[in-house]
Amino acid sequence: MNDEKHLYMVTHPNHALIASQLDPERFAKHYTQGSTRYFEGRLIFVELDPSFRNPYFKIDHAFSELRLHEDGRPKATKFISSYRTLEHVDFSALGKLYYCNSLGDFVELEAADYDPKMRGDEMRILLEVNPIKMMVLTRYNFIEYAKYITDPEMPKGAPKMFYAQLEFNVDDFLKEFQDNPFIRCFVPGIHPARLREAIMEVRNKPGKNVKGLSLDCPVDRISYKFLRHGFMFASQEQTRFYPLLPLEEVERKYYKFWKNM
Repeated sequence: MNDEKHLYMVTHPNHALIASQLDPERFAKHYTQGSTRYFEGRLIFVELDPSFRNPYFKIDHAFSELRLHEDGRPKATKFISSYRTLEHVDFSALGKLYYCNSLGDFVELEAADYDPKMRGDEMRILLEVNPIKMMVLTRYNFIEYAKYITDPEMPKGAPKMFYAQLEFNVDDFLKEFQDNPFIRCFVPGIHPARLREAIMEVRNKPGKNVKGLSLDCPVDRISYKFLRHGFMFASQEQTRFYPLLPLEEVERKYYKFWKNM
């Protein structure tokens, strides 16, 4: 244990690069339950290649301070950076992604190629998680949105972004809203009438491809089962996609997580 050196990038609830002597499972438990710092909600983090280096981060210094406590406990977290973290991480260094609930149970996701033909829709609801937290309605698919939101001329974007997609079908929602205008919207914090207005604006305004829905990203209030496709890391030059596991596989491989989704 004394020789273990892990490098984790937390993308939610905060933005941080952390050195640790804990493996991913114990790191998740510590971050959600074992720390004296108050936290309640989901945790999303990626394990990085421990050989990754960037002059922006003092990784070697942090690794040198990973020493057991006097009582023999491993050093759980040595914070390296909490500012502009994702911007300075190479996508090639990204390993497995861990999507954790508030109990520290998790689903482990592997990177894979993104197929832009995945169930195309007229519009999508994207959850911007890091470094900007917003919820948007857009005509763009994952790859098109990557180019849009990381454009240097985009005032609401960033050089690198991490986002996901919400399970949503425009026609199904509009039909349900027409049948019952008082339906309870499944999108946290968004009144169904506001969502309908946003859809109509994007539909009817030429050249309108993106509409902001919320100045927050309610990822803590959205179950894994209401996500679609997966998680995307994006820049102008590169993307790295982590597809979601089917719910049947989650139940079989990660039952404790599945039980509390």
